[in-house]
Amino acid sequence: MYNPSIAILGAGAIGQLIYHQLVRAELSPYFITRGKTQGKQVLTLTHLDGHETESRAHTVSITTSDKQESECLLLSKTQLLIVCVKSYQVKDALKAVISQLPRNCHILLLHNGLGSHLEVEPFLQGRGLSLGTTSQGAFKQSTWQIKQTGTGITQIGHLSGPSMPSDLKPVLLSAIPNGEWCEPILPFLWQKLAINAAINPLTAIDNCANGALAAPQYEQRICDIVTELVDVAMATGVELNKLALTNRVYSVIELTSANFSSMHQDVANKRRTEIDSINGYIVERAKEHGLTAKVNLSLLNRIKAIEADYLV
Repeated sequence: MYNPSIAILGAGAIGQLIYHQLVRAELSPYFITRGKTQGKQVLTLTHLDGHETESRAHTVSITTSDKQESECLLLSKTQLLIVCVKSYQVKDALKAVISQLPRNCHILLLHNGLGSHLEVEPFLQGRGLSLGTTSQGAFKQSTWQIKQTGTGITQIGHLSGPSMPSDLKPVLLSAIPNGEWCEPILPFLWQKLAINAAINPLTAIDNCANGALAAPQYEQRICDIVTELVDVAMATGVELNKLALTNRVYSVIELTSANFSSMHQDVANKRRTEIDSINGYIVERAKEHGLTAKVNLSLLNRIKAIEADYLV
């Protein structure tokens, strides 16, 4: 059986969920961490039906200088790096490890929002880059324990440089439930961006669950968010259907009505949000093309003001 060397950068909820899924597919992934953690860890996943499974994870710290020879070899043989850190962490996290990876290592960015691909492309030194988005849900209960909160599609596609190796692609897609290869990938990421741009800041600002956004008072704002996004996407060469996209936003609101968005959780726990790569990305691309995105700008400013109250 073909068993590629796959590393996951970022041991957050989605990173750990993907790890469990790769292990279940009889692959042998490992984590690259940025702290002092290294060696063997026991990971626990609570599934949607309540039963638990454990996986043993090997971790390699990129900030530890006393790596064993076997760990250095593992890094040097890595064929795929799946980056699952927060969008604002991608550039620095990838820069810290890229020199230890082989030139033929393929990079997959799998996180909320857009924009980090523009930051990392210049220093990939010819490595292939793919982007992905997932609607799977999970949250961390403790450092190495997560709970799955939802199933969904994971969409991955090529962006630049050499393509993902043809023998690696089907292995990855079969390991991740409902994995799809989508090209071009950017339209799918803009669609996911619309969902995040509407649900995340509104639930964070009003301190509510996703389902609250089905109320009539949010209808105009959601319409304006999506309208601005569609116009900006069109200016960048990505054509989207505004009605279909709006309907999709409301479908996600309904399907996740009891859930709290990741931005709501970030604000509730006084953490930095990913607003810059969500509504902020729309605003920046609008500026580049001489457009205005007033509603998205107002949401960006509101979240920034909330963050300023607790971030040093």
